[in-house]
Amino acid sequence: MKAAIPFVHIVPAAVFLLALLTAAGCGSSQEVAPPLAGAPAAPKEERPPLFTFGIVYPMAHPFYEEITQLAEKAAEPFSIQLIVKAPEEINLEQQIRMMETMIKQRVDAIAIDPIDSRALVPVINKAVEAGIPVICFEADSPDSKRLSYIGTDHFQAGTAMGGVIERLLKGRGMLLVQTGLAGMEIQQARLEGLLLYLEEHTDIQVLEIRYHEGSSEQALADMEAMIDDHPHFDALVSMDIISGSTSVLVWKAKGLNRDAVAFGLTPEIKEAVHNGQIASVISQNEQDWGHLLIDHLLKATQKIAVPAFVDTGIQEIKKEKQAVAR
Repeated sequence: MKAAIPFVHIVPAAVFLLALLTAAGCGSSQEVAPPLAGAPAAPKEERPPLFTFGIVYPMAHPFYEEITQLAEKAAEPFSIQLIVKAPEEINLEQQIRMMETMIKQRVDAIAIDPIDSRALVPVINKAVEAGIPVICFEADSPDSKRLSYIGTDHFQAGTAMGGVIERLLKGRGMLLVQTGLAGMEIQQARLEGLLLYLEEHTDIQVLEIRYHEGSSEQALADMEAMIDDHPHFDALVSMDIISGSTSVLVWKAKGLNRDAVAFGLTPEIKEAVHNGQIASVISQNEQDWGHLLIDHLLKATQKIAVPAFVDTGIQEIKKEKQAVAR
């Protein structure tokens, strides 16, 4: 503790200052000049944000950039700073380090789309134990201490994709499938839902399934190889956003007139549906995620209860601009 300044040292200085101001006022009749026209106003003091929220994506992609924009818009009425992080490509170790950094920064709450639901459990729990509430979105980590999950039932989403393929191929035909990481639970759930539906309700044959393991280059090479190996295929299903983006490139380059179906409504996929490269896309109603993330994070910081699972549902988007809610 600093020693208190003796009162006797302060009074003379105050009296002296008052005397100077009085003398200046009495000795001159000149008025203080107004500020010059057009002169910049004194900068206003910026207040620090009331809350700092972290958002961690599985990778950098326009799909997630759009969600960030929606979250920023939802945060505008509040004094919220967003720290947004994502590996350049899907990388579990980088995502874990990003979570560790946010814990050290003492952010107020974190929203994460976990690459590996099980591998992220320790770091999610570490954040919660440090007093930082965590919510998951798109992919869940149910064995962790996360507060809530915002997203959809991915098995049901795969089932819905099976219904779309059945309609497009009229229950018969040959199908190619590309998906993401073999060990990613949401990818497996979507694939299982799709395959089970096709087996039980159609005579559609799945010719080949390939995993690109998070690499755009691998996705392109695999997709071109599948098409070359099975030239008489009738449709291709892209089960993740990397596969969807790749299918747009391939359809444009090859001018294919087969049906391509995608999962995840990215800006690129929206355009491809409009242009006819993509016949149909299954959306997770991603347009709702931004405001739901901010709402849940705000409530979490204020100890207000939030649902353990918010099902955003799915809808099919087709060229006719008709959405079929499910």
